[in-house]
Amino acid sequence: MFNPATEEQIGEVRLGNAEDAKKAIAAARRAFPAMRRTTPSERVVLLHRLRDAVLADRDRLIAAMSEEYGAPQSFITASIAHAAQVFDEAAKTAASFAFTRQIGTTEVVMEPVGVAAAITPWNSDISFICTKLATALAAGTSIVIKPSEMSAIQTQAIVETLHGAGLPRGVLNVVNGYGQVVGEELSHNPGIAKISFTGSTATGRAILRGASESFKRVTLELGGKGPQIVLDDANLDEALPHIVTSAFRNSGQACIAGTRVLIPESRKAEILPRLAEAFAAVQVGAADDPSVGVGPMVSAKQWERVQSYIQLAQDEGAAVLVGGAGRPEGIERGWFVRPTVFVDVTNDMRIAREEVFGPVVSVISYRDEDEAIALANDTDYGLQAYILGSDENRMRRIAKELISGRVVLNEAAPDAQAPFGGFKHSGIGREFGAFGLEAFLEPKAIIG
Repeated sequence: MFNPATEEQIGEVRLGNAEDAKKAIAAARRAFPAMRRTTPSERVVLLHRLRDAVLADRDRLIAAMSEEYGAPQSFITASIAHAAQVFDEAAKTAASFAFTRQIGTTEVVMEPVGVAAAITPWNSDISFICTKLATALAAGTSIVIKPSEMSAIQTQAIVETLHGAGLPRGVLNVVNGYGQVVGEELSHNPGIAKISFTGSTATGRAILRGASESFKRVTLELGGKGPQIVLDDANLDEALPHIVTSAFRNSGQACIAGTRVLIPESRKAEILPRLAEAFAAVQVGAADDPSVGVGPMVSAKQWERVQSYIQLAQDEGAAVLVGGAGRPEGIERGWFVRPTVFVDVTNDMRIAREEVFGPVVSVISYRDEDEAIALANDTDYGLQAYILGSDENRMRRIAKELISGRVVLNEAAPDAQAPFGGFKHSGIGREFGAFGLEAFLEPKAIIG
């Protein structure tokens, strides 16, 4: 384990194996009957305890994420706040959800599908663990979580925090380990009834195949290649900060990053210099500097991946507007990337179609509204899209044409109860609110 800002080793992680996963599944199965019998009000009390525990440990969790992951300070503080919020929102959902419904003479009972498993990524470890746990608890089930082995310090910190909240024994089980070992066991073991996964599309495809053997229910939140449609009536003074924020969210290491910026041909000469100025102003550095907008890549491997895409884009004929290969000027250590923007990009280039997972943006021109919609939808992904303009009715009309799980208008603040998930290769199912809760439940009809 290394600090990505300094490349210094900061620890070692002991990896679990398939036997460890089996033991965790057995513990979760022992805890399941008691959890299944809890009432929604009892689960609300437990969720509130977990929320309070995360808030009380806020500073320690921020420190762990800063050292091990190194994202910009604004993202880290927001992530820890979100980790507490998901428990609060899950409690609200559980309190208002109709677990029992009457349809004619039939009583329909929504009950937990069975023991859940979650596999979480490294780009917001604490937040993802809390999100999966909160939903499982709201549904009344126990869970086994395999976090990324690249986030072991953060995992240790959040598990200690959650343990201090007094979770019933066996309800939360965490196994560090490789996906091809621990993840494979969770995907195939018949003791798991539900899998919730956040990560790459390739891994999601493998999990789906493994889960199908025992008819596991799955929620897959996968990759994205989000378009940002800048309409011809957009106010650039207002839009530019939103464009930069969406493109470089979490240093670009985010499935929801808006990495394809679609601009109207009619305003290209005006927009490109403004884009260059806005993106060039983004500061790169370590998490302890509040002015930083882009932190280091998580690992040397990820740094090399981003560098390879920067070279590939130029090989394909794209031109560098901002940035380029290598580290930013004045930085000699750490896995830092120069925030890079490409122009002269066409939507058939790999740089426009594949998820880079770094601060790399493609600018693509369109002639009219219909072509903007067609370009936005011409992708294997469909997770989160963005529209920037001045006419709300027009933006909403265009939003309904986009094949995307979420469409954000002018960087509006997120709604904590809104469903999150994708179309096409961006996944299956939804998280958050009632939609996320239902993914952990099955309806039972009692007729008569």
